[in-house]
Amino acid sequence: MPERVWSRRDVLRQCLAAGVLVVPVGCGEAEVLHAWLDAQNERQPTAHVEMGPFYKKHAPATKAMRLPNDPGLPLKISGRVINVHGEPVQGAKIEVWQADHGGLYDLEGYRYRATLTPPSSEYAFDSVMPGHYPARVARHVHYFVTAPGHRPLTTQLYFATDEVFDGNPDKNYSKDPLITARDLVRPVTLAGTPEASIAAAEFELVMGKA
Repeated sequence: MPERVWSRRDVLRQCLAAGVLVVPVGCGEAEVLHAWLDAQNERQPTAHVEMGPFYKKHAPATKAMRLPNDPGLPLKISGRVINVHGEPVQGAKIEVWQADHGGLYDLEGYRYRATLTPPSSEYAFDSVMPGHYPARVARHVHYFVTAPGHRPLTTQLYFATDEVFDGNPDKNYSKDPLITARDLVRPVTLAGTPEASIAAAEFELVMGKA
């Protein structure tokens, strides 16, 4: 006789039948199964990374941080804001800031800083590939995300094409001690021509409930 393969639902039902799992009064088996399976499928919130010293409030509401004649590789970043169940988060405010092509932050004004308030959970903005900031190892973009009913999220986006990772971010992402999770290092795609290339990266933001 072939060995039976037990699903998680089967195991939970056996636990209920054996009395080793106590069901709250008023809850049926279907409700418990749904809640338990839903919890098993939860995603982890995006990893926290420190805010750093160059955050400034009141960045302009714009999706175009890059001006037409700015030096550096044009970069388009897009993504969506979701909760741990994969559901869209509405009403998010996304603040982003980064160094310029030369690795310098604008401390006097608001170049390469923006506040995004997308009407849906999806966001996008145009920038340039940030340079290597002298006190940091890897190129990065800062994020500070807030949304009603969710915990604030402070994190950073990194780029798998960064030469710091020697072509292997799986192995070398920890060369930058501030990179707290491999998932923060995202693939980069190139489009256009060698004379007019555009880089693109996607960064999904997962927020936990408050």
